[in-house]
Amino acid sequence: MRKFLLVGVLIIAILSFAAVKDPETLVSLAIGDPSTLDPHRAYDLASGEVIYNVYDMLLEYDGSSLSKFLPRLAEEVPTVENGLISPDGKTYKFKIRKGVKFHSGNELTPYDVEYTFERALIGDPGGGPIWMFYEVFFGKYFGLKDAVKGLTGHAWSELVNIDTGEPTSPEAKKILEDFYKKYIDPVVEVDGDYVVFHLAEPKAYFLNIITGSSWGAILDSKKAKEIGLWDGKVDGWWKYHDWKKEDSPLHLTEIGSGPYILDRWDRTEGKVILKAFEDYWRGPAKLKNIVIWVVSEWSTRKAMLEKGDADVVIAPTQYLSQLRDNPDIEIIDNLPRATVNTISFIWRVKAGSPYAGSGKLDGKGIPLDFFSDKNVRLAFLRSINYQKIIDDVMDGYGMIVPAILPKGFLGYDDSLPKPRFSIEEATKYFKRAFRGQLWRKGFKMIVLYNTGNETRQKTAELLADTLKQINPKFQIETRGVQWPTYLDARKNSKIPIYIGGWVADYPDPNNFIYTFYHSNGTYGSFFGEKYKVFANKPQAFFGGKSLNQMIEDAVAETNPAKRQEMYVKIQQFVIREGIGAPLFQTIGVRVQRSWVKGWVPNPIRPGDDYYKMWKSDK
Repeated sequence: MRKFLLVGVLIIAILSFAAVKDPETLVSLAIGDPSTLDPHRAYDLASGEVIYNVYDMLLEYDGSSLSKFLPRLAEEVPTVENGLISPDGKTYKFKIRKGVKFHSGNELTPYDVEYTFERALIGDPGGGPIWMFYEVFFGKYFGLKDAVKGLTGHAWSELVNIDTGEPTSPEAKKILEDFYKKYIDPVVEVDGDYVVFHLAEPKAYFLNIITGSSWGAILDSKKAKEIGLWDGKVDGWWKYHDWKKEDSPLHLTEIGSGPYILDRWDRTEGKVILKAFEDYWRGPAKLKNIVIWVVSEWSTRKAMLEKGDADVVIAPTQYLSQLRDNPDIEIIDNLPRATVNTISFIWRVKAGSPYAGSGKLDGKGIPLDFFSDKNVRLAFLRSINYQKIIDDVMDGYGMIVPAILPKGFLGYDDSLPKPRFSIEEATKYFKRAFRGQLWRKGFKMIVLYNTGNETRQKTAELLADTLKQINPKFQIETRGVQWPTYLDARKNSKIPIYIGGWVADYPDPNNFIYTFYHSNGTYGSFFGEKYKVFANKPQAFFGGKSLNQMIEDAVAETNPAKRQEMYVKIQQFVIREGIGAPLFQTIGVRVQRSWVKGWVPNPIRPGDDYYKMWKSDK
């Protein structure tokens, strides 16, 4: 009996010791590849997660807080009290930490920080995140070309030959050089051990902008110049503006100082493999290997999780019940999420788009300006069964909000009308569209979703089914594509409808309202020239101001009560005009093996902070 018990105890001990599979390696199963590893072009979570772990920022959030910060490459968090923020709120100073090594072996200097931000302002890729830097450093200008035109009086096309990338004349070259010297260079300056930032006007969320995601990553300036990024010189800086992502030397590599080094990005296998940086200034990470692996099929992700071959997985909420009885799997519910899933319309689809059919109102496609018709937009928005998506697709992990602004943010007002499903109202609007021709002729189009994203897939399929019920001549084909293809189709305005989501870059209403409704916003800029004309048109609803002007005025307002009123007014207008809509605000959930330790939620951070994590059965 004693012998049997002893053997049993030994077996239990062995099993407990062996329970954690490969304790130094964490496997995270994703549903989408990174788009790029260039921090100044990346604007998606898949890219941001990799960048966040291979680079360092000046600061980091203190755990789950969105208002408290901890020093990282900066030795101290700037405040007015410690003299690192000027009394007028327009100057920020950061003392740069010494003894930090980049992965190349080069040592971090204040110049690396200056170079990084100037390279971002010069590069400013279309549809990327650098508009946030322009917002805080240049005020009313939200991009390089916009700033050049506004501050020099010359359009970019007047100064730079589009085909050659060279100045159009000696005078143009002088204007470009003077622009850099007068406006770009003074924004970020080195002052001994400090880097000094000069804002156009006070912005309470400046620290949030440079902390939350990939665009705050600090580059190794020496390595950057070696691999063909901006050479740091005034002469020729314009040649480095708005490169295609594939042309960037940082598209497939990294030059950071973060806790992990990019070992390889195998796009064929859908794997990103990170290795711990042993010379990391905070000490090497406990997890030595990180594997971020795209596995589109839920059944495969589930099987790998249950076997212990995966540690963290993306789990559609409708399948969570399949995991709840497994003691080895941890499901963390009701996480705070500053995320809104959305449906947006392209007011002018690019000619030749493969997703618009014939490109005409002939029953075989859609006109390229299909969604510039207000009746079409409102009809589509009434054709979406929002609550069914939340109940059936999200398993209840969502809430309906009035506009594309999360509950809890300044400007949110629960009394505003929320998106509603009504076949009767949808029918009414469809019959009005294009003077009745749309109802008689019908239409065909393709709606994309990124493969593996079942929420977007089911949303597209539900919309297609409802439209068939309304009118059999309304035909939508739903099609899954890889994540980079999906992003490129959106960026180039090829898809008539974009089903997406937005995770807050920083916790302020401007990050949602400007992004989706201003014609220069990350999403608004994709809507096309017709939307730009509309957004700049004076509106009686705003007392003669345009939508764009109202949005700009709201972000410049410093009185919180007045800002609240202005954002409510903006939302009333965009709801009335049907300028896209929220599908739902997400309620977060995380699924991982119970041996994963150290994970802390933060609704702004792009993915996991692997440096803080480890694996243990205790």
